[in-house]
Amino acid sequence: MLENIRLSFQGIWAHKMRSFLTMLGIIIGIASIIAIVSTIKGTNDQIKENLIGSGDNIVEVRILEGEWNYISGESAAPGNLPMINEAIKDEILSVEEITAVASYRCGSMYDGITYNGEMINGATFIGVDEDYFSVMGYKLTKGRMFDKKDRDKFTKAIIVDSNTASTIFGSENPIGKNVEVRGDVFVVAGVVEKTNEYKPKVENIDDWFTYYYDDSSVKIFVTDVQWPNLFGFDEPYNVVVKPVDTEAMTNAGKKTTEILNSYIPTNDDGSESMYKYKSEDLLEKAKELQDLSSSTSKQLIWIASISLIVGGIGVMNIMLVSVTERTREIGLKKALGARRKMILAQFLTEAAVLTSLGGILGVGVGIGLAYLISDIAAVPVAISGSAIIISVVFSMVIGIIFGLIPSIKAANLNPIDALRYE
Repeated sequence: MLENIRLSFQGIWAHKMRSFLTMLGIIIGIASIIAIVSTIKGTNDQIKENLIGSGDNIVEVRILEGEWNYISGESAAPGNLPMINEAIKDEILSVEEITAVASYRCGSMYDGITYNGEMINGATFIGVDEDYFSVMGYKLTKGRMFDKKDRDKFTKAIIVDSNTASTIFGSENPIGKNVEVRGDVFVVAGVVEKTNEYKPKVENIDDWFTYYYDDSSVKIFVTDVQWPNLFGFDEPYNVVVKPVDTEAMTNAGKKTTEILNSYIPTNDDGSESMYKYKSEDLLEKAKELQDLSSSTSKQLIWIASISLIVGGIGVMNIMLVSVTERTREIGLKKALGARRKMILAQFLTEAAVLTSLGGILGVGVGIGLAYLISDIAAVPVAISGSAIIISVVFSMVIGIIFGLIPSIKAANLNPIDALRYE
């Protein structure tokens, strides 16, 4: 085998230009596939990173009204939904994939919010329990967090995030400032921001709506006990859980959903309630976006594979030429006792070495092409080690398949006719 490989390299080097032109189809095909696969993988990794972030992630389990998220309104909330108490939280915490849990209420208010007499055009209010900020990964940057006194005495205190602080108060220190909400005066107690917040990469307006739209509004945090004072009634809680790791997010969300839905009673007529809990499966959402980005690219891979077929035909053609050129050499080897399988192995090895070299060169060109595309088109790239290995092996297989006919022809030559060949 080693001798056959040595002879193959010797033959390739003896006909450098012809060998390179023969490999060109393989090089182009492999380079195209490597560039496409690297771009797909980079895009898919970027999608997952944008949605999942740095890995210290949480899963939100929200109450649905039919098929849509329950929206806080001006009418009384459904009375048959469970309030999330400590017993339910403990049951959720007993799930092995979950390390922490918090409950919260969420609603929007579009008028009646003012600061220094100026109207604030809408805000999202979040009524939080004692664990919300730690589970969500918020850290305090100014002022203080809510304490037991705020809940016991129904203190009219609010906490804002850093985006809201800059939007409402500009360069002013917001701590101690009064914000009027529908006639009630609330005092800003603190400012929070996400710990190690990951900023998604945004290339276009669709990316902004996908990754930023929900987080771009004014957010005002109040204690959950203050909620009835703001909206006039108690409302169902949403839940947020922190899984042990990123891969446990789906199971953590599903099991939390099952626990919460088990507390929702059926209607008086025995039918199922229109309200139910559902987890936000970011892994599934990432997969859907990845599938969308991959569908077109898979078509491109098939198109690029055509050049590999063309390259294989080129290999077969040049190997047939090589067999014709070396007919007398083959006849001499057979006359000296070389068996058919030795001749077959020599020519198959030469074809495989030729296409493998083309595959290796194609991988190098493909990696360079992937980074060039990344620079020009501003798309992420991630080189796939498995794709590189598969490409080189595939190019070798092409050499064996398309080199088989010339090799069989060489092995079946009659030694007497071969020696007499001019």
